[in-house]
Amino acid sequence: MFNNILLFITGLVLFLFGMIKLSELMQQQLSGSIRDYLKISVARPIYGFFMGIVSTLLLQSSSATTLLTMGVVSAGLISFYHSLGIILGADIGTTLTAQLVVWKFTTISPFIILAGGILMFTGKERQRSIGEAIFYFGLIFFGLNITSEATAPLKNNQAFIRFFQEVKNPLIGVGIGAVFTGIVQASAIPVGIMVIMGQQGLISIENAVPIVFGANIGTTVTALLGSLVLNINAKRSAISHLLFKVIGVIFALVFFPFFIDLIKTLSSQVSQQVAFSHFFLNLLVALIFGFFLKPFSYIMEKIIPGKDETLPLWPEYLNKRCLNNADDALECVRKELVREIVLARKMLIDSLGLINNFKSAKRKDLGYIEMVIDNLQAEITKYLWNISCSQLSPELSKRLFAFSSIVYDIERMGDHSTNIVELSESKHIRRAIFSEPALIEIKEIGRLVIQTVDLTSSVIEDKNRVNLDVIIDMTAKIDHLIKDAIDRHLQRFYQRICRAEAGPIFVDMLVNLEGISRHCRIIAGQLKGLEVYP
Repeated sequence: MFNNILLFITGLVLFLFGMIKLSELMQQQLSGSIRDYLKISVARPIYGFFMGIVSTLLLQSSSATTLLTMGVVSAGLISFYHSLGIILGADIGTTLTAQLVVWKFTTISPFIILAGGILMFTGKERQRSIGEAIFYFGLIFFGLNITSEATAPLKNNQAFIRFFQEVKNPLIGVGIGAVFTGIVQASAIPVGIMVIMGQQGLISIENAVPIVFGANIGTTVTALLGSLVLNINAKRSAISHLLFKVIGVIFALVFFPFFIDLIKTLSSQVSQQVAFSHFFLNLLVALIFGFFLKPFSYIMEKIIPGKDETLPLWPEYLNKRCLNNADDALECVRKELVREIVLARKMLIDSLGLINNFKSAKRKDLGYIEMVIDNLQAEITKYLWNISCSQLSPELSKRLFAFSSIVYDIERMGDHSTNIVELSESKHIRRAIFSEPALIEIKEIGRLVIQTVDLTSSVIEDKNRVNLDVIIDMTAKIDHLIKDAIDRHLQRFYQRICRAEAGPIFVDMLVNLEGISRHCRIIAGQLKGLEVYP
C-alpha cells in the first residue's frame, strides 16, 4: 500500500512538472507573438474565446492562460470586458487533456518522451525547442500513466469500489474535487484520474461527474491567488472566473439527472462519459455567459468599483489618409511620440518605485508596457518610412529625420527603465541594502530625471522651444550629480559604510538614469535644430 501511495504521488509530481515546464516553454516561444494575440483577442469577444481555446491547447493549462490574461489586464493592455471571452475559451481548451487520456495517450507516453528526448539531444536549435515541448507533453501523460498503475490494485479492494460506485450526495463529490484541485492547482489531474478510474471500472459516472464539477471550481484558486498582487481589473477577472464556474456547476446540479442521462446517451464507456461531462459543463458555462458578457462586465464593475484604464497597444494618431500630405503626416507622428514618451515616463516612475519596494507583479506590468513602447516604435518607424517615399522639402526632411531619431531615443529610455527594474530585482534577491546617503542620492537624481522627461514631453507636445535649453542644462546638472554620487559611493565603500554587494547595483542604476537623461538631451538637440518646429 505504501509503495502504491508513493507511486501515485510520484505520478502527480511528474504531471505537474511536465505541465509547468511545457507552459513556461510555450510562453517563451509565444512571447514574440503576443501583440498579434492581443490584437485578435480585443477585436471581438468571440475571437478572444477562440484565442483562449488555442492558448490553452498550446500551454496545456487553463490556469496558465488565465494568469497570462490577468497579467495583460493588470498592465492595462486589454480591458476587463475583453478578458472574459479569453477565460471562457481557456475553460473549453483544458477539456482536451481528459479526452487524450481516453484515447490512451498515457499508454504511448513513453514513446512521446523518447521522441522528444531524441530531438532535444540531437536536433538543431529550433528542433531542440520542439523536442523539449514534446518531451514535457509526454511527461504529463506519463505521470498520469504512473497514477493509473498505482490505482490498478484497487480493483481488488471491495470497500474502495463500493465507496466510489455507490451513488452518494453530489455535493460531497463537488467538495472533494474542489479541495483536491485547489491543492494541486490543476483540474486536469482529478479529471484525468476520474477517466483512469473509469477505464478500470473503479467508479460510477454518477460519482465521477460531481468530482469533475468540483475540479472546475477548484481550478479558479490559481487565478484568485494570482490576483491578490494585481490591480482591480485583474481581481475582477479572477472573481468572474470563479462565478462562471460556480454558477455553471449550480445549474448542472439542478438538472443533474438530465445531465447524467445526456452523457450516458453519448457513450457507454465511463471514461468517455467523464471526458464528455468535463467538456459539456464548460460548454454550458460558455453558452450561459457568452451572449451576456457586456451586461455581466457592467454588473461586475458596479459590484467591484474601480478605474478601468487601458493602454492602447496600437497607434491612435497614425492616420494613413494623412500620408498624402507630409506636413499632416508628421503632425500625426508628433502626437504619437507624445503617447510614447508618456509611457516611457510611467515606466521610469514605476521602476524607481521598485528600488525599495520590489513586487514581481509590477515587474510583469512594466514588461507589458515596454512591449507597447516597442510596438509603437515599430509602427511609427514604418509610418515615417511611408512619408519618406514622398517628395519632401528640406525643412520637412529635417523634421522626418529628427522624429526618426526621437522615436528610437524614447524606446531606449524604456529599455533603461527595464534595466532599473532588473537591478531592483537583483537587489531584492540578494538582499542588498543601500546606505541612507545612497538612497537620498538616487532619489534626488531620479526626481531630476523625471522632471527632465516631463520637460521633454512638454516640448514634443506643445512645441515650446523655450524649454529646450532648460533640458540641456538639466541633463548637464544630472551628469555632474551622478559623477559626484559615484565618487562619494566609492568613498563610502572604502570606509565600509556601503555594502559590497550593493555597490555595483547602485552604480548601474545611476548609469541607466544617466542614459535616460542623455536621450532627453539628444531629443532636445534634435528639436533645436528644426527651423519649422513649431
